[in-house]
Amino acid sequence: MFDIEKWAEIFDTIGKNKLRTVLTGFSVFWGIFMLIFLLGMGRGLRNGFEYDFKSTAVNSINFWGGETSVPYKGLPSNRRIALDMGDLEALRHGVPGVEHISGEYSLWKGRSQLNHGKNYGNFSIKGIQPEYRNLENQTILEGRFINEVDQQQARKVIVIAQDARESLFKDAPPLHEWVQVNGIPFEVVGLYKFEAGGRGMNQSSAVFIPLSTAQRVFNAQDKVDRIVFSFMDSSLPGAKMVEERAVHILAARHSFDPTDERALHINNNIENAATFNNVFTGISVFLWIIGIGTIIAGIVGVSNIMLIVVKERTREIGVRKALGATPASVVGQVLLEAIFVTSFAGYFGLVCGVGLLELLNGTIPGTEMFRRPEVDLSIAIYATLVLIIAGTIAGLIPARRAAAIRPIEALRDE
Repeated sequence: MFDIEKWAEIFDTIGKNKLRTVLTGFSVFWGIFMLIFLLGMGRGLRNGFEYDFKSTAVNSINFWGGETSVPYKGLPSNRRIALDMGDLEALRHGVPGVEHISGEYSLWKGRSQLNHGKNYGNFSIKGIQPEYRNLENQTILEGRFINEVDQQQARKVIVIAQDARESLFKDAPPLHEWVQVNGIPFEVVGLYKFEAGGRGMNQSSAVFIPLSTAQRVFNAQDKVDRIVFSFMDSSLPGAKMVEERAVHILAARHSFDPTDERALHINNNIENAATFNNVFTGISVFLWIIGIGTIIAGIVGVSNIMLIVVKERTREIGVRKALGATPASVVGQVLLEAIFVTSFAGYFGLVCGVGLLELLNGTIPGTEMFRRPEVDLSIAIYATLVLIIAGTIAGLIPARRAAAIRPIEALRDE
């Protein structure tokens, strides 16, 4: 293995056939490079999806009121279904396994302006309940989130994000300062970390006020735009059962057909997660097939080139065997040349693939579609080791052919 003369002979052979060696190595390099790159890009897509869900309870379902599309029990179609606080309590007590539940009321259509002195900005203003924190988790940087006392007493308090702070307060501390929400003063009690990933890169953050305050101050009565709740059974069948139970409860309260898909808009996060996981599993399998196919093509190239090498060196091998070289030494030399070319090209492909992913990771800003392209280093190393082993096996066939050459036939070879 570490015979200096043997390695010198191998390098001499490689040096005499530079183009052939480079082309052989490139096929191996390209195979491992493409495998690493494709797996990294696939992981970047998955990371984007997971980031989009990182602040959302995956075991949760969202309901919005819709419009009926069919008559029901003498009632006409095209009726607007407006959710209210009674629906929220009915779901809380009627759906088994509910963990956290919150209503949400959003201010729209020009009623979402905040100002502090001469500074102002337009933001999504959401009235929520304290349990919302467990459903759409926000990282609090300063102060606190909306609490039960705020909700019970309908306090005029507000939690803002970093972009709202920059627009309204510049570099001044925002806590316990007052902002005008459509001309009504609210005290800033919290500052949370805003990340635009799942909301669109150019969209402003949401600001939060107590739901009771939003309903009272902005004349929403007991209406809510959205009801979101989480539940203990995080399996897909369990989520389907919970969704069906919730739909029947709301259908009974608002007198619409439970099978009317337009009466409610539903977003089941467990179902979404399962769908996306299936999609990304399919993408990963597809990328593995492409990568492995490329590697196999490279290995076949190595085997073919080594067969050509053996053919060209038939007389040389015959002379060596006539002078006493054993079949094992002939096999060893051919194998070492195949292993060296495969290992060097495979390692170079591994380094270039990981390096390109690191470059993309540092230069491409993360979005909700693509974020942090990366590859598991252990998978990359295992793939390279498998490539080297495959290269060894690919070199074994021409090596055995070389060992089978009879000296007298080799010396007659033209």
